Amino acid sequence: MSAGRPIGLPFDAPEPTAQEPDAPPPRRVLTVAELTGRIRTLLEQALFEVWVEGELSNCRVWNTGHLYFTLKDRNAQIRGVMFRAALARLRFQPQDGLRVVARGRITVYDPKGEYQILCEHLEPEGLGARQLAFDQLKARLAADGLFDAARKRPLPALPRKIGVVTSLDGAAVRDVVKVLRRRYGNAHIVIRPTRVQGEGAALDVARGVAAIARVPGVDVVIVGRGGGSLEDLWTFNEEVVARAIAGCGVPIVSAVGHESDVTLADLVADVRAATPSAAAEIVLARKEDFSARIEGLSGRVHAAMTARRHRLESRVRALESRPGYAGVYTRLAMRGRRAGELTHELRRAALAAVAVHTRAWQAQRRALEAGDPRRRLGAARATIVGARARLDAAVHRARHARDTRLRAAAARLDALSPLAVLGRGYAVCWTADGTGILRDAAAVREGDAVEVTLHRGALECRVARRRLPAAES
Repeated sequence: MSAGRPIGLPFDAPEPTAQEPDAPPPRRVLTVAELTGRIRTLLEQALFEVWVEGELSNCRVWNTGHLYFTLKDRNAQIRGVMFRAALARLRFQPQDGLRVVARGRITVYDPKGEYQILCEHLEPEGLGARQLAFDQLKARLAADGLFDAARKRPLPALPRKIGVVTSLDGAAVRDVVKVLRRRYGNAHIVIRPTRVQGEGAALDVARGVAAIARVPGVDVVIVGRGGGSLEDLWTFNEEVVARAIAGCGVPIVSAVGHESDVTLADLVADVRAATPSAAAEIVLARKEDFSARIEGLSGRVHAAMTARRHRLESRVRALESRPGYAGVYTRLAMRGRRAGELTHELRRAALAAVAVHTRAWQAQRRALEAGDPRRRLGAARATIVGARARLDAAVHRARHARDTRLRAAAARLDALSPLAVLGRGYAVCWTADGTGILRDAAAVREGDAVEVTLHRGALECRVARRRLPAAES
């Protein structure tokens, strides 16, 4: 037994051999962009098309035309975006607080690392999008006074020229012409052809109403079309049509669909007719009695086209749900959003730079204006004028002070002058040679010559007799 083997083993066991531990696999370090891309791919493949119900909040349409919002319920929320093309297809206006059902795909916005729903369709919960759009526009038009009974105009008793705005392909125009001819064969009918359904039909109807109102002599206008589904009649629920009817200069009779179909055009028009034929009867009702009502037009063709469109849309969504297509569409959409945000940031930076340069230019301009020689010359001129005024004032004060001092000195001299004393009746007696003033009678003798100065002139006198003070006599 070897020295290194344990003692007391029941049988000889081979000595364990040393084994190297398993080497860890090499690390795969991902960048943030790569990790975000993997997360985005997983989400787009697993949640390609989802329907989400919640309440809209923070709805905001950017200048790019895209709608950004938050879809939330009591416990969670998710950010959402609807691009401009999908937003244009909505029949109602998304707003905060509205509960909706959204269809879209879950994706990730790479620059911020946020997951969001890329919404392709919105519909109000429990209320159709068209009905909501109808209610919103109806409230807005009612607030503008377009439904007020006071603005409704009466129809002419016997119109001579009748305008008709409708499609030439439908039976409505034929029905209107037939009734008008039967009731009043001399009526002059002016027809303005227009489309009454499909993309751009609303604008075409509005232009037709404005054009036929400018025709000279038209007394009344019939606007309408035959019956159909809600989608067929939606042209007459557009705001542009309602405002064109309200702004027309002649009375308008609205005849859209069947009697049960009520559109915004019916509410704005001066008179509503159940059908186009009824509109013709109403226009000429004062001459002829009412005739049998004409059967409404069927909407089976439009229903068939609508069903076919739905089938094609289902096939398109099925193709879009394939993994290879999902990533391409989403990445293109995200690049478009990123481009829009960069454009916005670039515009803001450019405006900030322009503002900085503008302030610098204004500061330099103020500095140049401060050093303008004309302004400096004006300042110097003002300084000189001020100095001159102060100098004149100082000279005037000094001259006044000197004049005052001179007058005071003259007054004092005049008070001390002997001439002033002489002027009061006194005289000065001089010696004969005029060199001294005689103040004492003892200074002369009798017979001496003296000179006496008066206030005016002098006297040459001779002393005849002296009178001395008593003490000296």
